[in-house]
Amino acid sequence: MRISPDSIILWQSGFITLNATILFTWLLMLALVLISKLITRKLSTGIKISNWQCILEIIVMTIKNQLEETGLIQPEKYIGFIGTLFLFIFSANFLIIIPGYEAPTASLSTTTALAISVFVAVPLFGIKERGIMNYIKSYFKPNIIMFPFHVISEITRTLALAVRLFGNMMSGSMAVGLLLSITPLLFPTVMMLLGLLIGTVQAYIFSILATVYITSAIQANEN
Repeated sequence: MRISPDSIILWQSGFITLNATILFTWLLMLALVLISKLITRKLSTGIKISNWQCILEIIVMTIKNQLEETGLIQPEKYIGFIGTLFLFIFSANFLIIIPGYEAPTASLSTTTALAISVFVAVPLFGIKERGIMNYIKSYFKPNIIMFPFHVISEITRTLALAVRLFGNMMSGSMAVGLLLSITPLLFPTVMMLLGLLIGTVQAYIFSILATVYITSAIQANEN
């Protein structure tokens, strides 16, 4: 049983390797860009809008309301970043219904890259909202002794994001694969639905945690 799509080597020349993780990650990103371009090319700002645009606006407003409930002020500033995280992770996990597809989120390299993007985005949003000096000062609150602990906290929560998503997706895939191998004719549909549910929940959790970290970076400088 494969633990990660990294082990599926499609092409290799010297130290350059193309594995399933890289292939499906780039194909997924390309598909998301093209689909986004297609479904938004005829959006209207007038009173009359299409049914499709109405659905899109409902989805965006639902995400916006969810971010507000999490405590994020002016979520429209961050919905692009957080929404993209959710959309990528959700799509990567949902497409397991396609035969031959390997979810990139089952690779530690992919989940680490996603966690690093949050690690970089959090201080950038904090600095943009409150200014660089106020943001840096937050690392020394309530006193200078806390500085190394704040830094360690930033690093460990990034690692936690990466390992949490990778571990949950890997364990979920292994559990579904094991049950399917034991009862291939009895539970395949149920197990597939279970895998989709796990993937959706993990996309939601990752996005909410990113929202919490951004909210903390923004509000830490208000006191």
